[in-house]
Amino acid sequence: MEIVLWLLVIAAFIVAFIGLIKPIIPAVLVLWIGFLIYQFGINNETLSWLFWLAMVFFTLLIFISDLLMNRYFVNRFGGSKKGEWAALIGVIIGSFVFPPFGILIVPFILVIIVEMAQQRRFDQALKASFGSLVAFFSSTLMQAIVMLIMVIWFFVDALLIN
Repeated sequence: MEIVLWLLVIAAFIVAFIGLIKPIIPAVLVLWIGFLIYQFGINNETLSWLFWLAMVFFTLLIFISDLLMNRYFVNRFGGSKKGEWAALIGVIIGSFVFPPFGILIVPFILVIIVEMAQQRRFDQALKASFGSLVAFFSSTLMQAIVMLIMVIWFFVDALLIN
């Protein structure tokens, strides 16, 4: 039974990283499923309170920085609040339309449409759309790095410390 639980933990970690390119999957929450399967199914005494505190911190860091990066880059590239929302909605829609490229193409096009609808020039709309792409790539890279740290910490705490 323990082998099956370990396979579920590993599967959760893999699915979490797939969630970085398939945004419909809540990546960091799936990572937590792996942690919880281990905690309640394999060994409830191994993971330290410091581990859990750090995982909460990293999870909050991912959520907050994801929102801030999107706002920062779309604004930095001249986009509006509506453009920010268009980028976010576009990522969600794009994960279903022409995956995995839809998560890049759909937000890009939606931001152009929304910005043009607000009487912006095409070059301004294009620049804001580019900002949505920069935000997506920056956020994905940051999430991947933080999630990798979380997984490494998990294995260190679960297998090496105790």
